[in-house]
Amino acid sequence: MAKKPTGKNTSGRGQRDLTVKVKTAKGRRTSSTRWLQRQLNDPYVKRAQAEGYRGRAAYKIMELDDKFRFLVPGARVVDLGCAPGGWCQVVVPRVNALGEKSGKARGYVLGIDLQEVEPIAGAEIHQLDFMEDGADDAVKAWLGGEADVVMSDMAAASSGHKQTDHLRIIALCEAAAYFAFDVLSEGGTFVSKVLAGGAEGELQKLLKQRFAKVANVKPPASRSDSSEKFVVATGFRREA
Repeated sequence: MAKKPTGKNTSGRGQRDLTVKVKTAKGRRTSSTRWLQRQLNDPYVKRAQAEGYRGRAAYKIMELDDKFRFLVPGARVVDLGCAPGGWCQVVVPRVNALGEKSGKARGYVLGIDLQEVEPIAGAEIHQLDFMEDGADDAVKAWLGGEADVVMSDMAAASSGHKQTDHLRIIALCEAAAYFAFDVLSEGGTFVSKVLAGGAEGELQKLLKQRFAKVANVKPPASRSDSSEKFVVATGFRREA
């Protein structure tokens, strides 16, 4: 019969290492093993599990909003590529989509993705390709008008080639930006993930033509060994 923990250190070697080790299983690549071990030991992953968020990415949008304050009560927000839904979970209470903040304007959260997403209280989720013809009109119809915020945590499928992946995500971000130009209200905000890698100059130029301010930020929740960063463009101008 195993002894109950006594609360005392009896090993004589100080506190034990609490890092979870993952053995390389048959058929699993070394890179996959490293990813799994990093996930198991990531404090943001553990925090997301404890607090009921669908992924660690929830903390990225929290940290960006804490800095730039674009998720205000009454805001109408479009989350492009919203699966699995962590960003929508964060946005709902901040824009008061459920009307729980008495005396505050009630916002609206619209998530769209290519795949089906489990429902989220306070958010309307649609399965849609935002690059399809008429997608902007469909979104404005669901919103009942224009959006105050368009945000995207989308990433193109990894090819394993760093430069190719960089170009793909920049192209995806540019597509999201053009979509935002079609649905944003005057003064609105665009937030998108990008990968640093040298090809984002044209994207920055494009955004600076249409927004009053463009900031590039790496929130604390973004892994330090990742080239990921976020662009936050505020003060949308309908006419360049």
